[in-house]
Amino acid sequence: MTGTRIAALGHYQPAKVLTNDDVAKLVDTSDEWIRSRVGIRTRHMAGPDEPVDEMAAHAAAKALASAGLMPTDIDLVLVATSTAIDRSPNMAARVAARLGMGSPATMDLNVVCAGFTHALATADHAVRAGSARRALVIGADKMTEITDWTDRTTCVLVGDGAGAAVVEAAPDGAPGIGPVLWGSVPEMGHAVRIEGTPPRFAQEGQTVYRWATTQLPPIARQVCERAGIAPEDLAAVVLHQANLRIIEPLARRMGAVNAVVARDVTESGNTSAASIPMALSKLVARGDVPPGSPALLFGFGGNLSYAGQVIYTP
Repeated sequence: MTGTRIAALGHYQPAKVLTNDDVAKLVDTSDEWIRSRVGIRTRHMAGPDEPVDEMAAHAAAKALASAGLMPTDIDLVLVATSTAIDRSPNMAARVAARLGMGSPATMDLNVVCAGFTHALATADHAVRAGSARRALVIGADKMTEITDWTDRTTCVLVGDGAGAAVVEAAPDGAPGIGPVLWGSVPEMGHAVRIEGTPPRFAQEGQTVYRWATTQLPPIARQVCERAGIAPEDLAAVVLHQANLRIIEPLARRMGAVNAVVARDVTESGNTSAASIPMALSKLVARGDVPPGSPALLFGFGGNLSYAGQVIYTP
């Protein structure tokens, strides 16, 4: 078995921006109310002719270009999403077709907001085991399509977008993708739901907030232990961009006192599986963390699932 690394990243967001004032025209809310409770200022909204796989393909193309690779260099495509309305062809197959990837293995993973970190671990395992040479891991969600825009407890949160990472074998001894720690609290799965026909997003906000801020910090510290790094030595922390009131205390309570903490939620909202790769891609693109820096990725949410690993930035 060999080690793995993230070779390159890419992200994509729709052009349309929805401000808090725009949302306040739809429901009884205000810019001040939204900012004070969840920290969000804006979010991006995909149009009816901009499906999940199109956003995913845009992010994937950017990651491939950054890695200097052709689409045919990829032999495994994993798309983490919970907003794929069609069952087949899956989003991964549609991305592969859009980009002309040849004949890769194609799989979708639905672990909602923890989807990207689950997919990244799956790609890591596949490359380590030799069943894939290079993998494309994408988180993409169109949350605005499954939102009840009369429910102010959820519609103020959501946005659309995609983020992608190229995963490949790492040179012997080089830092790359650390061991995953993953799990769930299935008996509390009702706290975050996407159910019905048509499907609609709903959650028990206080339940999720208490779970995330009290139960997850020690789990995040265990992720660091598995990677052999102390939380205070992290250069970056990229948590699921659910809510600024969850992100900031979670990072503080796990002890990441010297890390750059991703706060992309302020401009992008909650983009579910897209949130971690999109926020990470932006940090790297802006130069907020130098290449080769240790970063904690930690997803959590639907099913009350969680998954995290320490990676070294490309």
